[in-house]
Amino acid sequence: MKSQPLAAVGTWRPVMEVAGYRCQCTGQCGNPHAKTEGRCPREHHAYTSKRGHRIRLMAAPADALTPPVKAAALPVGELRAWCPDCHIAAARRARTTAPVDDAPGLFDL
Repeated sequence: MKSQPLAAVGTWRPVMEVAGYRCQCTGQCGNPHAKTEGRCPREHHAYTSKRGHRIRLMAAPADALTPPVKAAALPVGELRAWCPDCHIAAARRARTTAPVDDAPGLFDL
């Protein structure tokens, strides 16, 4: 049996079933995943490589900029299966490419 999280299994399991227990990143992380038809090849409970670590997929918002408080209240349909590497890279990339608001800075007059 594949491992499951200790909490929110009722949310996590439907997301994984829709995803086929495979990361749903299609390049948001910056990697085009060209060798695997545009989708991350990492699967839940598989290993990253021969001597690598076991992958634990997570259910997280499709939009990496969703604040954690809002993410906790999202319905299952708005969540995606992410491997940790793709999720971190997608969030980092989304923060660096997000539009900057025109509010003045702390020391601007």
